[in-house]
Amino acid sequence: MENPAFEKSKDDPPLYEETPFSSNGYGNGDHRSVRPSVVSAFGHDTLDRVPNIDFYRNAGSVSGHRAIRPSLQELHEVFEKNGDLDVHDTMDDGEGSDVLPNDDLEAIASPEDNGGVVKFGWIKGVLVRCMLNIWGVMLFIRLSWVFGQAGSGLGIIIIILSMVVTTLTCLSMSAICTNGVVRGGMQIGITWAYYLISRSLGPEFGGSIGLIFAFANAVAVAMYVVGFSETVVDLLKVNDAIMVDEVNDIRIVGCITVVLLLGISVAGMEWEAKAQIALLVILLLAIANVFVGTAIPATEEKRAKGFYSYQASIMAENFTPNFRDGETFFSVFAIFFPAATGILAGANISGDLKDPQGAIPIGTLLAIFITGITYLGIALCVSATVVRDATGNLNDTITPGAKCNFSVACNFGYDFSICRTTKCQYGLMNNFQALCKDNIYKALHFFAKGHGKNNEPIRGYVLTFVIAVAFILIAELNIIAPIISNFFLASYALINFSCFHASYAKSPGWRPAYKYYNMWLSLFGAVLCCAVMFVINWWAALLTYAIEMFLYIYVTVKKPDVNWGSSTQAVTFVNAVNNALTLSGVDDHVKNFRPQCIVLTGTPKTRPALLDLAHSITKNYGLCITCDVFVGPRLEQQQALTAAMEQNQMWLNQQKRKAFYAAVASDNFREGAESLLQASGLGRLRPNTVILGFKRDWKTVYTANVQEYVGVLHDAFDFEYGIVMLRISQGLDISHILEAEGTQEQNKACVGMAEMLFAISMTSSRGTNSAVTAQKITMEVPHSSDVAKINQRLVEASSQFKRKQGKGTIDVWWLYDDGGLTLLLPYILTTRKKWRECKLRIFIAGQPGHLEQDKEEMQSLLKKFRIKCTDITVIADFNIRPSSENWKLFEDMIEPYRLHEGSKDTAQAEALRKEHPWKITDAELDRFEDKTSLQLRLNELLQESSRAAKLIIVSMPIARKGSVSDHLYMAWLEALTKNVPPTLLVRGNHKSVLTFYS
Repeated sequence: MENPAFEKSKDDPPLYEETPFSSNGYGNGDHRSVRPSVVSAFGHDTLDRVPNIDFYRNAGSVSGHRAIRPSLQELHEVFEKNGDLDVHDTMDDGEGSDVLPNDDLEAIASPEDNGGVVKFGWIKGVLVRCMLNIWGVMLFIRLSWVFGQAGSGLGIIIIILSMVVTTLTCLSMSAICTNGVVRGGMQIGITWAYYLISRSLGPEFGGSIGLIFAFANAVAVAMYVVGFSETVVDLLKVNDAIMVDEVNDIRIVGCITVVLLLGISVAGMEWEAKAQIALLVILLLAIANVFVGTAIPATEEKRAKGFYSYQASIMAENFTPNFRDGETFFSVFAIFFPAATGILAGANISGDLKDPQGAIPIGTLLAIFITGITYLGIALCVSATVVRDATGNLNDTITPGAKCNFSVACNFGYDFSICRTTKCQYGLMNNFQALCKDNIYKALHFFAKGHGKNNEPIRGYVLTFVIAVAFILIAELNIIAPIISNFFLASYALINFSCFHASYAKSPGWRPAYKYYNMWLSLFGAVLCCAVMFVINWWAALLTYAIEMFLYIYVTVKKPDVNWGSSTQAVTFVNAVNNALTLSGVDDHVKNFRPQCIVLTGTPKTRPALLDLAHSITKNYGLCITCDVFVGPRLEQQQALTAAMEQNQMWLNQQKRKAFYAAVASDNFREGAESLLQASGLGRLRPNTVILGFKRDWKTVYTANVQEYVGVLHDAFDFEYGIVMLRISQGLDISHILEAEGTQEQNKACVGMAEMLFAISMTSSRGTNSAVTAQKITMEVPHSSDVAKINQRLVEASSQFKRKQGKGTIDVWWLYDDGGLTLLLPYILTTRKKWRECKLRIFIAGQPGHLEQDKEEMQSLLKKFRIKCTDITVIADFNIRPSSENWKLFEDMIEPYRLHEGSKDTAQAEALRKEHPWKITDAELDRFEDKTSLQLRLNELLQESSRAAKLIIVSMPIARKGSVSDHLYMAWLEALTKNVPPTLLVRGNHKSVLTFYS
């Protein structure tokens, strides 16, 4: 209800009638089924449910149905229906409760259809797959070369070092992958390294290393194919069937092979699983063939090629290193290490395992042990049976009487000394999609689409195929292998660090079922991987980390909308708590004062100018809390409050406003604001400044609303807050515009529906004999040009602080020493990018005859404060009486709120005071006539001197509690700030916030 003494003007925001389309809740007539009560274990009917695993399942789980437990409000509140007590309506267990917004991320159903998915056990899914990847080309065509270069002594160390790195990584990986059930629907194309790191350290780390690891896997395909091609070309060479030349034949065979492998992959998981069994059988036969072959006595042809069966002398000679061609221990390690990089092969298909938590640790560790023993066994067997160099020439026997000391082969009658100058052909020396689905990198989202019942990432396979072919064309295994080593070591380093970081964060959610790990061992593994990277090739390591850093920064800037409960979040929380506690143990110092603002915006989007100005003050350096008071019974407002908390904080984040949102429910605005003023913040992170908007409608609202508003100012002063009040002539609140826009959108939708129904009715009526006249249904949205113009001006004014202000001035009328907040705030604004071109002008009060002295004193003070201003103006005529016109306007403004007890007798005056205690008395006006005159005069000076300012900052007048009536105080503020540019009324808490001491 409006004050009848106030006549509405065109400049006031229009009021809109509430329509059915703008109401919230379930006004559309939807009905929800009642969740049935059950007879519980406690012996009575209850809505409560006992603990059950179905409440904790992922909605996409194939192992059981996801159930939704009753909400807290369903259990806590009771509603009457037709005279009977009943629980609140809600959805049933299968659909989920919508009494409160459901923030359980696990409740979100996975869109994939899991029907018919192939699931593997630990042997077929992990052990076999890992062994196939570890038993690669290195086992057959580089292992002997590694031992030939490094000797069996250092060769064993190379294998053990590789096993140490992979075992430490496996322990860390096992701890992380057993810390919760792996969600269904993971694709074979999504690398487990990415999944581990992104879910543990966050998308920034996971996205960067995941992309590198995926690239390394693609290059690994090229390495294996090139190794296979080398063997095929050797066979072609033996049979004199070279097609072009050795290098180009490797490329031809490699491309044909990778096309066949692509076909197997595209065929699906079942074909791939069948193929791997056949490959395993072939591999086992080949490995057995090596051991059996070393035990067969050597023929003359084999002896000419350097094979002499088991000989202790050969083992002794091959024990020491013999690095050639510029090779070193770590360069040889770099070529060998890809042989150990298949440990994630099983984990990469974790979504296709029956029990990933159990299968991955046992399968991977057993694969590392078996393949490690195999590598050592074959290497030692070869080192004990084959000399380092051999020509393969049957005629290279020792001439009788000739000396031979080239190698131990001399003891067996062969002279291979020509190998000193000519490269010999025989002997040890010469046996040569998750990322996409998470949409972290937008450009890669194209490759996320899956096909078939296993959701096969066909596009990812094709991308891998292209990368593999590009590296196959290099056709040199010793060039490809170190590239892979670098990338895999970087991935393993982050997997180990992920485990360490998750343990270090001590999050309650870190509860891995696999206990055989140690956080410090994981850290050692991470450091070891990094150290080996730099020792192998320091510039390649730097390049790898530069690529990671670039990808990390990219993801950080893009800020993907994901929340995986990473250990980075946990550590950030722990650090925040520790830093807050540390701050609490240190006394405040004036040099470190910064405005920490509690901003009474209501819903943040409804007063954008107030939020933008507060953000300019606190951005990056201070605390900003936007506050909302839900007026009404607490229980009735709780649902709206809970929904608003998440929605408004999300809106602030989307608008890149570095602020928090806080809300309370209270019976009235003042009590809610008082709760916020007393309880907001934590330790030293507590607000010290209240920012609020000028109550422009104070003349039209209930008296109680004005009393509550002024009461908030009194409370803020009582709690020793500084106060900042913003007034813009057009107003701050645009909530009615936002509501109207929403209503118009709904009206447009209804108009469209009506037109469609009309068209249908016209179509159905054609051809009939009945004289039916169809009339088009129309809905006119009320529109007024005056209203539109007012709204447009209001929206433009509300967005003015979003724009760069350009050249201009910030006029500071520092009339009262409030501790310096009135001067500090404009200085802070001039340090911001949007306000940087604005200059400060200072206006102060002075005594006639001492103007120059007052100006010099202020210049000296500003110089000590190290605050620059372009001009200082001393005003000496504040005590001049304002114009009669202004007096008349002021008297007309307060007329509806005056008591006029002076013209009544004593009894009538007393009765009026009791009936209207809030009204302005004649005695009060007389007592504060000078202060009233000052506000009117100050407004005249503002219009005279600061009309062109970008922003005016004025010392705020204070109203004494119990002495100045609320409406008189609001009239002062109205008279002071009318018809001027955007104005900030500022009053500090009279404690110093500026100092000139070091």
